[in-house]
Amino acid sequence: MQPTSPTDRFASRAALADRLQAVRAHTLGLAEPLSAEDQQAQSMPDASPTKWHLAHSSWFFEAVVLQRFAPSYRPFDERFARLFNSYYESLGSRHPRPQRGLLTRPSLVQVLAYRRHIDEALQALVRSADEDTWRQAAPLVELGLHHEQQHQELILTDVLHLLSLNPLSPAYAPPPATAVSRIEPSEPGWWNGGGGDVEIGHEPQRGFAFDNEGPRHPVKLAPFALARQLVTNGDYLAFIEEGGYRRPEFWLSDGWALVQAQGWQAPPYWRDGAREFGLHGEQPRNPQAPVAHLSFYEAAAYAAWAGARLPTEFEWEAALQAWGATPPSSPSPLVPGPRHSAADPQCFGAVWQWTRSSYDPYPGFKPWDGTVAEYNGKFMVGQLVLRGSSCATPPGHARLTYRNFFPPGARWQFSGLRLARDLEP
Repeated sequence: MQPTSPTDRFASRAALADRLQAVRAHTLGLAEPLSAEDQQAQSMPDASPTKWHLAHSSWFFEAVVLQRFAPSYRPFDERFARLFNSYYESLGSRHPRPQRGLLTRPSLVQVLAYRRHIDEALQALVRSADEDTWRQAAPLVELGLHHEQQHQELILTDVLHLLSLNPLSPAYAPPPATAVSRIEPSEPGWWNGGGGDVEIGHEPQRGFAFDNEGPRHPVKLAPFALARQLVTNGDYLAFIEEGGYRRPEFWLSDGWALVQAQGWQAPPYWRDGAREFGLHGEQPRNPQAPVAHLSFYEAAAYAAWAGARLPTEFEWEAALQAWGATPPSSPSPLVPGPRHSAADPQCFGAVWQWTRSSYDPYPGFKPWDGTVAEYNGKFMVGQLVLRGSSCATPPGHARLTYRNFFPPGARWQFSGLRLARDLEP
């Protein structure tokens, strides 16, 4: 089972070549504000240096596409196979993840030359491969594009964590020249779902999806309500002020132990004086903006305090299907902003939303064939699903069925929540 063919999504090979060029250029654009020193540093084991992301996203195309489908291709440097492999056991040994920041060699200049080498070979393959080769290679080229978009988001979240540890509080990018518009606070409102049988998961005719988004299957839901709005900074501040981080009755056992061990008292980038650190540096915290950088444990504790719960991923998808919610086609701001209007349910482009669903395979799930069988399936244990997308998600990468996943203690992503509650049948 391979990724579905992109034939219907691109009018020609040239269209896919243009898309390839645009995605690869966007990655370089994200790195452009950063110095070579910025791109070298690794702030924690779960994050990676920007330079590593630039190299790894190129290595993926080399290992999965070029070495298989381009007979005349020659590696830029065969040593890179070990340096920039992430977790693909079938492709050999890897440099330890916590030590990626120690890779001062190759230099950033060499990594950028590596990217150009890969780009030239990819363009040649896309434009000139014979039809049989093209039919096999095209789905993996498209997968490589979406893989690179995942790393585009990781570049921003990893850089945010890195810069947050610098006592100079440097900004990744200057704040917008125009002031962010705000709206009057209003009650978020609830959408009542009647329950029953719903269809969940990706439909192949709707375009690209990762293997973990299918197969589409029926799910029976009990009646539930889902908040139309995301939980905001102002909402979460009320939880803190009422002793939320000091009251174990709201916390799952593992979460409470982590709060005690790590000394959590607020989201990680909140600063004194109602300020918050973000990609624009330290700025006044907007009480109407969605709260971000919460662990699953914090999201679940807030929901318990609010007399509600987190939705399952199936409830989330069913509600957004009913709302007709669609991801934005234009870039989101670099920080989670307030909703545009009181009626805006703000489903995409602000923060990923924790659900109460374990990251498990759907009934009938089968991973892709070959090396990319390792892409998603082997991580289906001990993690929770997040839905939606964030302000760091690149345009064209979000969709209704996207299943993001992280361990419950992860806080460095743009992760927040919306509430759910049970209804009487």
